[in-house]
Amino acid sequence: MSSKPKVVELQTGPAQRTSEETRAEDLFNKQKAYFASDATKTYEWRIDQLNRLTRMLKENFERFADASRKDFKTASQENVFEVSATIATTESTKSQLKEWMKPVEAPLPKFLAATGHKGMVYREPYGVTLIICPFNGPLILSLRPAVAALSAGNPCILKLSEALLATDELLLELIPKYFEPESFSAVVGGREVVTKLLTFPFDFIFLTGSVGVGKVVMRAAAENITPVVLELGGQNPAIVDETANIPDAAKKIVWGAMAWGGQWCTSPGYAVVHESVAEQFVAECKKAVVALYGADPKNNPDYSRIISAAAVNRLASLIDPKKVVYGGKSDAPARYLDPTILYPISWSDKIMEDEIFGPLLPILTYSDLGQLLAKIKSLPKPLGGYVFSRNQQMIDRVLGSLSFGGGAVNQTNVFLFIESMPYGGVGTAGLGNYYGKYGYDSLTHAKSVLISPPDVAINHLFPPYTKEKVQAMDQWFDY
Repeated sequence: MSSKPKVVELQTGPAQRTSEETRAEDLFNKQKAYFASDATKTYEWRIDQLNRLTRMLKENFERFADASRKDFKTASQENVFEVSATIATTESTKSQLKEWMKPVEAPLPKFLAATGHKGMVYREPYGVTLIICPFNGPLILSLRPAVAALSAGNPCILKLSEALLATDELLLELIPKYFEPESFSAVVGGREVVTKLLTFPFDFIFLTGSVGVGKVVMRAAAENITPVVLELGGQNPAIVDETANIPDAAKKIVWGAMAWGGQWCTSPGYAVVHESVAEQFVAECKKAVVALYGADPKNNPDYSRIISAAAVNRLASLIDPKKVVYGGKSDAPARYLDPTILYPISWSDKIMEDEIFGPLLPILTYSDLGQLLAKIKSLPKPLGGYVFSRNQQMIDRVLGSLSFGGGAVNQTNVFLFIESMPYGGVGTAGLGNYYGKYGYDSLTHAKSVLISPPDVAINHLFPPYTKEKVQAMDQWFDY
């Protein structure tokens, strides 16, 4: 791949690395000065940035889809979705931005409203924003946060994942052609570049990544009291009870665990199934793999690859051969791993220690829902949570008891396609959220302003404090 030498040099070559760090600092300083000019606060600037983004994607649609395919998303639906979903997000934001930017009037205590006061909440941009991008959403998880930042009036710098050789090369080529560097830029590189970036006093930092990187970012942000959104991950449960539609649940959970090569932060990390239907569920999972990816997934174009040979080896090391009921084979040089079903798995097995991030589906069993919920609650909070059941009382109990970023009932993953619902984690799965208006609100500060008529005074605030003035303070809590 032609992009490989360029990116590897940026990642490991001392001279290039220093050059990229210097370039990042120059871009940061340029964006800081530009934001200070107030140019980015206008509706016209924001719409112009979103229009540029749409043009870049539409005019290079096939190039972006092909780059994603070269990187690892060989399934056509997945690499095309990377581009089309990002365009749709941009267009949706454009259609609503003017409304989002309007100041909102807040209710006031009755005595203030009666004397002509008005309370207004303005949304103001934070400023220069750093967006640290992961590999698993080449465009969705880099440009979707950028849509939130730009629509909110924040110039931004993307720190691209160095694992995405083809997509990185294309973005580094096209972004300077469609955008002014003081508005929107991208850099690439390894740990040294990230470390350098995190020393700059950004006004906002947006990270999609691992828990470990999240902790590093939070520590760096603390030095400048910089607000953050952290989209992290976790080992996501899919609970299947005895009333569930077992074939339906198996197919949806298998798809959720195997789509994108299993490399999605909301993928089901494990299925935990009521013991009375466990054997049926396992049998249906095996059928589902064949129905979705055929008897030879390695040669099926609808089944995506793993990001790297090293990632394949890591995933293969999690597989206990004695517990493989389907799949289990890998080919690291080809970046391939079978869609793999493992059963029976226990909570103490190695594969349950951390987020899997690959096409492996461990299956556990339970007999008592209360004990199961207690066990899941003892673990780090997951980003996604799924429950399959026809029993509404059981569904309500799970949703009310478990804390997770977002999820679904009788479905997996696809809640993250819904632009009108907030997407974000909780606990070790993340901090803050975005998508649509939620992203706009996360990337802006709510600035409250009380507007007083110039000839109206609130006399009970001024001394001398009589008994009547002190009692008048109660009016502040009467709405």
